[in-house]
Amino acid sequence: MYKKILLPIDFDALEMGERSITAAKALTKENQQTKLRLINVQAIMPASVLGYLPPNFDEALQNDCEKKLSEISKGTTFPAEALSTSVRYGAIYREVLAEAEDWGADLIIVGSHKPGVWTYLLGSNAAAIVRYAKCSVLVIR
Repeated sequence: MYKKILLPIDFDALEMGERSITAAKALTKENQQTKLRLINVQAIMPASVLGYLPPNFDEALQNDCEKKLSEISKGTTFPAEALSTSVRYGAIYREVLAEAEDWGADLIIVGSHKPGVWTYLLGSNAAAIVRYAKCSVLVIR
């Protein structure tokens, strides 16, 4: 059914990522050719903070994120050749949508927090992904 599934992973809410992976497994039972990409988006550091960070901070952050995504992908039952990872920097929903378009995803499975006051005031990344995605989106609560 789906050939490429993109799964945004929030390291601060891994239980949502696990639920998203479970949903991806259920959707790909019949199609062993499906590819899965785990993506993590990190915020860009403000210029005022950069002077206080070690010189190799960007490289260390990139390596740490890649390591965490690799550990998560090893914990799935997907074959290694069907899994890939990506770390991007910027606004979460924009980078997820850009990755989906660049990679050619036909489904994004995104976890969503229970709505709160801050969600109504600021909006949520899941809502923006649903609103602007050019492919199907499955929201997992």
